[in-house]
Amino acid sequence: MANVEFDRQFKLVTSYLFSPTTLAAIRLLVAFYTLFVLVFLLVWEGVKDSGVQSFFSYFTNLTYVGICAYFWASGVQTLVYAQNLKSGKKAYLLQGWPRAFRYLHVRLLTTVITYPILVTIVYWALLSDPSTLASVYSSWSNISKHALNSVFALFEIICTDVPTMPWLDLLITIVILGGYLGIAYITHATQGFYTYEFLDPQKEGKILAAYIVGIAVGQVVVFLLVQGALSLRQRYTANKAMREAEPEKLYWGSGKVTESGSV
Repeated sequence: MANVEFDRQFKLVTSYLFSPTTLAAIRLLVAFYTLFVLVFLLVWEGVKDSGVQSFFSYFTNLTYVGICAYFWASGVQTLVYAQNLKSGKKAYLLQGWPRAFRYLHVRLLTTVITYPILVTIVYWALLSDPSTLASVYSSWSNISKHALNSVFALFEIICTDVPTMPWLDLLITIVILGGYLGIAYITHATQGFYTYEFLDPQKEGKILAAYIVGIAVGQVVVFLLVQGALSLRQRYTANKAMREAEPEKLYWGSGKVTESGSV
């Protein structure tokens, strides 16, 4: 049985630009593409570069897994909603699932519309080099992970009806970033390398703290900008809906036709 208190306006499965069926198709297309990218990169690095063991040590790859998971989940939920509408029922699977699954879905959405933008900024500002686009493979890989990731995030922000994020999620995303630092240093202790060179305390010295604080501040800025964009889009769509719902005013001579039809 659907929980009418969760997403009662069906914002997680609708768009002001697309029908639910079209939105489901777009989300599932992104899901298929990101899954293909992940599988191909894992196979390539396992066969060609022998780097598969460290694949999940990179924040970029972890966030890309999150993108893939979200678009599969949201795509299926939207498809079910679209199918239910055909039978006159407005509901989707997540509404009837345990609260923990609904909570995790919303938290996953928050990471998908904020982390990719942070990853894109940090990569192109600090980490890219001449080898980034040196070959067809590296170009496709880096564009997929460090450019299209933000395109997918912006699609959810701008083109769907997803609501604003809970403010508590700002703290949660910062905590997750802090947790990733632990993964990065565990990787160094177990595999002997730093996933990102700016995390090397011997090389960066006191600047390391500035990098860490800077990335945290960057996440705050990204979160606030995304929250603002979501609010503006909601305001725009709400005003648009009000204009479309406003009854047509007809004038016969000097008399005004009311909604009841009288002059």
